[in-house]
Amino acid sequence: MTPLVIRLAEAPHSAEVTNWPARIGWVVGLLLFVALLYWLMREGWKWRGTLQGDLPELPVTPEELGEPRLTMSGRYHGSTTAGQWLDRIVARGLGTRSRVELTLTDEGLDVVRPGATDFFVPAAALREARLDKAIAGKVLPEGGLLVLTWAHGDKLIDSGFRSDQAAEHAAWVEAINSMNPSTKTEGAR
Repeated sequence: MTPLVIRLAEAPHSAEVTNWPARIGWVVGLLLFVALLYWLMREGWKWRGTLQGDLPELPVTPEELGEPRLTMSGRYHGSTTAGQWLDRIVARGLGTRSRVELTLTDEGLDVVRPGATDFFVPAAALREARLDKAIAGKVLPEGGLLVLTWAHGDKLIDSGFRSDQAAEHAAWVEAINSMNPSTKTEGAR
């Protein structure tokens, strides 16, 4: 038995379990790659805002807003060029998602966004309202998104909202479309 013990003692040592310098190098490289991707996305967002710099300042809420016809709290999901649900508008803070409080009056639509830029859409600028399922970067079940089309400068804009109570959307579509006689309500031909 003694020779066997000697052979075991002469066996080679086990391999190193972890090569720490290589592992640290990979982790640092991965972190630098993620930081580069984040920087490129941020620069792309800023470049899109620069390209949309011709968008005029957003209207502010008038002092006399009038009696509210409808109010809604929910989420603001963003704005796009009308009819192009993937062409996000980021200029003037319209690309920032946030909570929202909407108030519809005879004067127009007051959009209050805590932590983001508030704006006002005059009644004459409101074109139509519809139920949809998607707007740049957000897809919901069919009819889960209230999309309002409005004119700002020489551009038509679609803005997407989702109420905390989605059943409210139909009343908003009817109220906004009835404000503008040139729009047709959903289902009317």
